[in-house]
Amino acid sequence: MEIVKSLFYFIIAGIFEIGGGYLIWLWLREGRGILYGIAGSIILILYGIVPTLQPQNASFGRVYATYGGIFIVLSILWGWQVDKVVPDKIDLVGGAIALVGVGIIMYYPRG
Repeated sequence: MEIVKSLFYFIIAGIFEIGGGYLIWLWLREGRGILYGIAGSIILILYGIVPTLQPQNASFGRVYATYGGIFIVLSILWGWQVDKVVPDKIDLVGGAIALVGVGIIMYYPRG
């Protein structure tokens, strides 16, 4: 159950980071209103808080290394669903490799 909760926090953090960054992108690159920038900034602050909900025994470095791998996969999915860029075989292989790394870094039992 602890792993499921941990993965949930990683996914929420990823959605907040990508979503907040996307709103800032829309504001600065596509000329949307300042409210996009404000909303994006607030969501990015929440992104910074969510990783602190990971288990107490998880170090900052491991949490952020693991998050990086999950971020890769979420970014591929975001691009597919929002930007309509269908991932190719290489994207999928790279994402799978990142997830294997995530599993080893964060969840491999240590003595």
